[in-house]
Amino acid sequence: MTVRGVECRQCGTCCVAPDISTLGKPLGVRCRHLDVELRCRIYGDRPAVCRGYRPDGLCLQIATPELEERVSRYLGLFGLRSDGGT
Repeated sequence: MTVRGVECRQCGTCCVAPDISTLGKPLGVRCRHLDVELRCRIYGDRPAVCRGYRPDGLCLQIATPELEERVSRYLGLFGLRSDGGT
């Protein structure tokens, strides 16, 4: 998916960094539906908040090979701390 010239890297950060109250997922905690290949196991039935995520410039700002570092960068940009581990 490409939005505003930014292609989704399927990196899993949006399934870890933000809280997703619909799923009871705290900030910085890996979503229970995210598999080891960083794919959503409920993609077809995911909540509206997840459907609304779109790649943007933030994705480029936090880009790094490791999921844990991407999550740390994401949270840091907003001055947030994780509620748990990735």
